[in-house]
Amino acid sequence: MTIHQRLFSPVTIGPITLRHRVVMAPLTRSRSRQPGDIPGELMLQYYSQRASEGGFIISEATAISITGRGWFGAPGMYSDEQVSGWRRITDAVHAKGGRMFSQLWHVGRSSNVEMTGGATPMAPSVDPSYWLDSTPSVSAPSGWVRPSPHRALDIREIPDIVEDYRKAAERAKSAGFDGVELHAGNGYLPDQLQNGSNRRTDAYGGPIENRSRFLLEVVEAMVAVWDGNRVAVRIAPGGTWNSLSDSNPTALFDYLAEQLNRFGLAYLHIIEPRIKGNVLVAEGQAAVATARLRKIFKANIIAAGGFEPDSAEEIVEKGDADLVAFGRHFVSNPDLPKRIELGLPFNSYDRATSYTFDSRGYTDYPFYPNTC
Repeated sequence: MTIHQRLFSPVTIGPITLRHRVVMAPLTRSRSRQPGDIPGELMLQYYSQRASEGGFIISEATAISITGRGWFGAPGMYSDEQVSGWRRITDAVHAKGGRMFSQLWHVGRSSNVEMTGGATPMAPSVDPSYWLDSTPSVSAPSGWVRPSPHRALDIREIPDIVEDYRKAAERAKSAGFDGVELHAGNGYLPDQLQNGSNRRTDAYGGPIENRSRFLLEVVEAMVAVWDGNRVAVRIAPGGTWNSLSDSNPTALFDYLAEQLNRFGLAYLHIIEPRIKGNVLVAEGQAAVATARLRKIFKANIIAAGGFEPDSAEEIVEKGDADLVAFGRHFVSNPDLPKRIELGLPFNSYDRATSYTFDSRGYTDYPFYPNTC
């Protein structure tokens, strides 16, 4: 049995001390109560099961507004009812000695009018090929549908979206979270700074500095609500999910990592490019993005994407990451940290129940006997 000594050593993120470095990744699961995108009993049970003493959970992606929605059943952070639902969850996680950040989400063009209250999805620029060539990839009340045609944001609208992020950060504080993470990966609105999507010619387009402006303004707004050491950013350097691309992704993400240093963030959360959405597409590829950005970003790094316990131990031991996020293994093993620590076998993961709407494949995965 491999001993995962580094994974089970203490680590500090901002003012929070954790007992281990096995992080529950943000996992869209479609189980919020409808109508209203409200965290309910199922979500309460799910997160309570996966909380551990000194452990760290990042919430599933949580919409900051109705027009930012893109996934039916995902929860929100734009109403009082949602805040109350989340408060019950954070209280339960804290009662088990865990800590939890809220991941804030605006999907941008990756949506359908069924999900946005009829509003046309928005993006930095219009790319007709995106919705013309797309397969049904948006979860909506009617089932899986194609993204709707999108429109380019007017520059006068951008401050309003930044304000939506700020308000969501305030609501996350009221909901009892320990901090907030900006979802700036996987082709969602902040990730659409890449020039495969952003063809603007104003202050938010063109050079890397301009295309990064929106993301950095959002982080600044979140830091205005929380101290910087309770704010984090998730990025996907080189990722191609939702048809994203850039002519020079290395230069873009190097610049972004350097700029993020000024905020004193809790951590930078990096999705390795061997992952496309929720699928491992480059079996055996090393953690290349994390290794590169470790040389630039000065605070903690959480590595994500295709890790197993041994490779997680290796990257932390090497120093390229400080913590490792697990997705599918946390879905199917509510007691994952204990299983890794004790070298116990894992439950099998059933992808067919990932985005359904009841307890099957959600709260019915068993604990290992005597670990809970």
